[in-house]
Amino acid sequence: MRKVAKVVPAQPSQDGDGVKINRSIGSGYLPQLDPFLLLDEIRSDDAADYIGGFPPHPHRGFETVTYMLEGKMRHRDSCGNEGVIETGGLQWMTAGKGILHSEMPEQTEGRLWGFQIWVNLKSTEKMREPRYQEFTSAQIPELQLSEKSVVRVLAGEVGGVIGVAKDIATNPFLLDLRLNGDDFQLELPELHSALLYVYKGEFTIGNSD
Repeated sequence: MRKVAKVVPAQPSQDGDGVKINRSIGSGYLPQLDPFLLLDEIRSDDAADYIGGFPPHPHRGFETVTYMLEGKMRHRDSCGNEGVIETGGLQWMTAGKGILHSEMPEQTEGRLWGFQIWVNLKSTEKMREPRYQEFTSAQIPELQLSEKSVVRVLAGEVGGVIGVAKDIATNPFLLDLRLNGDDFQLELPELHSALLYVYKGEFTIGNSD
């Protein structure tokens, strides 16, 4: 059983063309958590906070994961991939040996709420061909814990439910836990780093003492 090693407050910041974000991994409080390099949350009802988006920029040697809770973002990249990530949708882009992409809001009003995670690649994978995976909310499998609690399995395997993003070099678990009074336990490989990000409500870790 693991104990809480550190509680890290997300830090207000900006990225892209002036997009307001909250950054946890990649901040001064938590520079990185191997293999995770960055975790940003975008959440605003004010279009001025996000309308500039993330114009074309390069990536190499890692993966970018975008998960939307509300709103729409359009992805385009130099490999010819294009799509709109909508509420509940997931994008998993492997930059590999190099890719140029953009992520721009597909809306001019209303709430935009989502996350981007950067996942480092193993040294043997850093020069692989780029790859793009995109999934709608309906494609993401769920593990129903009770009438009110559900686990959305984005990557990894929980309770026999296999995440929608597959063949990921680092074998990560990426779960959206929507718990309402229920307990949840996850068995992880011993050497896996672990992070819980609370984006709504609160929770208690039973062995946090």
